[in-house]
Amino acid sequence: MELANGTIVEEFILLGLGAGQQKRFLLLIFFTGLYVITLAENITIIMLVRVDAQLARLPMYILLSNFSWLEMCYVSTTVPRMLFDLTFPYGIISFQTCFLQFYIFFSLGGTECFFLSAMALDRYLAICQPLRYPQIMSPNSCYALVAACWVLGFLLYIAPVTLISKLSFCGPNIVDHFLCDPRPLLSLACPPLRKAPFVCQFTMNVLVIVGNFSFVLLSYGTVILTLMKSSSQGSRRKASSTIFFHLVVVTLFYGSVVGMYVTLGGESQSDAAKTVTVFYTTVTPLLNPLIYCLRNDKVKEALGRLLRRRGRWPRRKVAT
Repeated sequence: MELANGTIVEEFILLGLGAGQQKRFLLLIFFTGLYVITLAENITIIMLVRVDAQLARLPMYILLSNFSWLEMCYVSTTVPRMLFDLTFPYGIISFQTCFLQFYIFFSLGGTECFFLSAMALDRYLAICQPLRYPQIMSPNSCYALVAACWVLGFLLYIAPVTLISKLSFCGPNIVDHFLCDPRPLLSLACPPLRKAPFVCQFTMNVLVIVGNFSFVLLSYGTVILTLMKSSSQGSRRKASSTIFFHLVVVTLFYGSVVGMYVTLGGESQSDAAKTVTVFYTTVTPLLNPLIYCLRNDKVKEALGRLLRRRGRWPRRKVAT
């Protein structure tokens, strides 16, 4: 983008987490470990759902396996770059790469919001409409719902990214963050900003966050009321446990995202924004598989079946 003196911004400088050399090394080890564990957890869930015939037929696990794939994409959009900048501080990122990261990261975040809504819908139908549930949430319906989440997530951010990328940038080109976030990018742009801030805020806050969060609250609220009226204590206890863990995931994700937009101004805003972003880009994807799946009895049983099948495979004879 063209500067006031006629030059063109071809790259940005990401300040990263702004830690000292020794602290950066410890953070590098810590976040590398988190990244590897997160990938391992989600790969395990995807593998189990694909190879286990029982899980592969259940709508909730079809959604969760696709959610795991989304989480892997989500962390891989930011964490490798963050690790690179911890190794080589003040990383330079090209203009095109910066906006590509902006688009992919926020599109994946929007897709995650739609996935949380899809899983809330699945629980609502399973508990509140049990007789119609098998017909409504057939495998084909689940895959159509998954496709809709991906398409909506990636469509909604085309306009904000395009409008911001078309702005003129006056310099400096230093982004006080470890990723290309719209707020620091807009702070570097020359006026007039025209409709870019409004479109970005409306898309992110109203269409994606508020819209999906309201749907999730309405779905789980209806589920909780239905469970309270249920006469079977055994089924109510089991369903309540599942809903509780789903609500934990929703709280972790939306709590951190909402917190991102209520932080104080000035320097504290930058520090708080980095902290919150680190939480929902690294910690939340690590916890989600543990909360959703790996503590689940059906997943444990599927893992046991897989291990038993592997244990029954005949060993190859070693040639003498």
